[in-house]
Amino acid sequence: MNTTAQLSARERINSLLDDNSFVEVGALITRRSTDFNLQQNEVPADGVITGYGVIDGNLVYVYCQDKSALNGTIGEMHAKKIAHIYDLALKVGAPVIGIIDCAGLRLQEATDALDGFGQIYLKQTLASGVIPQITAVLGTCGGGAAVMTSLSDFSFMAKNGAKLFVNSPNAIEGNFTSKLDTATADFQSKSGAVDFILEDDAAVLEAVRDLVSILPSNNEDDASYDECTDDLNRLVPEFSAAIADAAVALEKISDNNYFLEVKAEYAKEMVTGFIRLNGMTVGAIANRTEVLDENGKVTEKFDGSLTTAGCYKAEKFVQLCDSFNIPILTFTNVTGYRATMEEEKSIGIATAKLTYAFANATVPKVNVITGKAYGSAYLTMNSKHIGADLVFALEGAEIGMMDAKLAAQIMYEKDPSAIEAKAAEYAELQSSAVAAAKRGYVDSIIDAASTRKHLIYAYEMLFTKRESRPSKKHGTI
Repeated sequence: MNTTAQLSARERINSLLDDNSFVEVGALITRRSTDFNLQQNEVPADGVITGYGVIDGNLVYVYCQDKSALNGTIGEMHAKKIAHIYDLALKVGAPVIGIIDCAGLRLQEATDALDGFGQIYLKQTLASGVIPQITAVLGTCGGGAAVMTSLSDFSFMAKNGAKLFVNSPNAIEGNFTSKLDTATADFQSKSGAVDFILEDDAAVLEAVRDLVSILPSNNEDDASYDECTDDLNRLVPEFSAAIADAAVALEKISDNNYFLEVKAEYAKEMVTGFIRLNGMTVGAIANRTEVLDENGKVTEKFDGSLTTAGCYKAEKFVQLCDSFNIPILTFTNVTGYRATMEEEKSIGIATAKLTYAFANATVPKVNVITGKAYGSAYLTMNSKHIGADLVFALEGAEIGMMDAKLAAQIMYEKDPSAIEAKAAEYAELQSSAVAAAKRGYVDSIIDAASTRKHLIYAYEMLFTKRESRPSKKHGTI
């Protein structure tokens, strides 16, 4: 049996799809150009295999570039084949999966190849928010092909053998590959350009299959559900101990502890990913103050503030969930904004984008305040004030302008002896979950162990939610 390093384009497709389900489209298409001795080169399928098949019974369209045919370079007919696959997918409402292993633009075809790139970009734009687009980088993906990856909804990359770049490392002033290889999976995942990194081709293709199984086929599909084999009333006593690392906490409450984290290596202070509740796919966004390893040991700590990168990460994920009618869950534990010179350049815009994304989303939205919820950073994190349908707070959660002691110090600056007593009074009257609940800003104060069942009941109640908005072409934020 071939190793993953030896998989051909066709073998990659067969590994991705259910057995014997692939149907090729455009097998005989090849290049038309004969410039620069191209007529002497045989280019089977013009360097890309296209067609459709099924993953766990779900229809998908797929294209896979063939490195053995002119290095998988994109020429006129190569691009037309990919564009045609998009046309078919849009007509029937099915995901498109692209497997990239490409040397880039076909130089012999120049402007025709550029036109082809443009056609693909246009199709991806039209498909955005209509059908899921998934790209798996298993070889070289540079220049214009890297834009194709970023135009997708989800991108995967193999650690072994994959390269992703707009400009090659050696083309960046002051850099070279041995100094910093900016094309590696490690670099691209930490920069936020890639959603998932896995060890090799086989692991990537299996992960793509897993993702497809939990996503709807299109923006009008409501089939992203599965039979729940977990106890709907299961208590999670370990939830409170896991709150600091939201990734662990989300896993604890999910059906059978299923959690698929998106952009795990980027902006770790903000967690995004998918869980299952009563078989329903739910998109989760959560603040994180600690990262725990598999042994429960703290490996990283964060100060509980919103960052530019964290906001951008969450904003894109919220938009994706809203586009495909995936309910949204947030765990809020935020103390304010990251206060540095660099953050000050961009945090305002980034926070505005995240605020807009939450407020603009019309899917069911539930928020659980797990710790501190201070100031306008709290408002941004899917608060009731900007449209959350239901807000729960754990016992002991703090909701208000700022830390009670700091507020007392400001208000009673001229009477230091009163600060301690006034801080306690402020905490009770203005910063407690009870105070927020009395004002209607929190719907229920719950025990941490019962979080799972409360969420399941909430999403069952919100299942048929419909919400209309003012007629407009699109927002500007």
